[in-house]
Amino acid sequence: MQGDAVGTPKRKKDHIELSLKKESQYSFSAGFERVSLIHNSLPECSLDDVDVSVKFLGREVSMPLVITAITGGYPKAKTINKGLAEAAQEAGVAFGLGSQRAMIENPGLVDTYKVRDVAPDIPLIANIGAAQLKEYKLADIEKLVSSVEADGLAIHLNPLQEVIQPEGDVDFSGVLSAIEKVCDKLDVPVIAKETGAGMSDVVAMKLSGAGVDWIDVAGSGGTSWSRIEYMRGGGVPGFEDWGISTVDSIIMCKGILPAIASGGIRNGIDMAKSVAVGADMAGAAQPFLEAFVKKTLKKELETWKKQFRIAAFLTGSRSVGELKKAKFILKP
Repeated sequence: MQGDAVGTPKRKKDHIELSLKKESQYSFSAGFERVSLIHNSLPECSLDDVDVSVKFLGREVSMPLVITAITGGYPKAKTINKGLAEAAQEAGVAFGLGSQRAMIENPGLVDTYKVRDVAPDIPLIANIGAAQLKEYKLADIEKLVSSVEADGLAIHLNPLQEVIQPEGDVDFSGVLSAIEKVCDKLDVPVIAKETGAGMSDVVAMKLSGAGVDWIDVAGSGGTSWSRIEYMRGGGVPGFEDWGISTVDSIIMCKGILPAIASGGIRNGIDMAKSVAVGADMAGAAQPFLEAFVKKTLKKELETWKKQFRIAAFLTGSRSVGELKKAKFILKP
């Protein structure tokens, strides 16, 4: 079912409010308690020597972190996006916009996505749903990217959410072909992003063949979009905890494409574990939205960076590249 200029903003508002409720979270974790980084009693470096900066989408970031897609497309979203982007700029991390479908349906909502004025230097990621690629022309997709001055486009894959959503679009036929066309024509990198149910190696390989540049595995264990849609009055029960855990997704997809690990990452130590297990970047949304609401976002980002650097130091890693080679134990 296609969205509409009235229904989409209301849905966006519901999503933000419900994602802050405890009931929106998976009943199990993302799996990071199964990962133990091997402690190095002789790191042979100073904490001051640990540099965790990396390049992402052609820009340098202070650590391999993305504040992943959260919102856009309704009045309050402008305040949220500006606040998050401003904090991301100050912390030197990447920022992802929520689905821009709303601004195609109603161009008057484009302002809720524009954040370059407060975030001139960081990687900025535009966003559209995979199912919507079949509805819009390539010129529409290019405009999504250019209108917000984005460095890349995230195409989100959300069949679980859509099939539970009361007004969801359940036709995902032809999506891979549509993704391939966008990858072929778009002049910025394309990120294929799950939305909390995880990505398998089979899907990652198909996306690689389609020309996708990055994947965001967005595994289960954090915010459950099926739970959110059930809270909105969604359909057939039983899929509250459906999905592949984030840790399992990272391991399955390792080496296929450069990967962002998101889904239930809740601190800088989880970030470090995700990099050691096989991701290139880490991402989170809900904890930063919650911190924004509590007015503790700057402190939250500072804490994550300190935790990440200390975890690297305690494995004897002076850089993210070295952390990617750090040894770990994976518990069953």
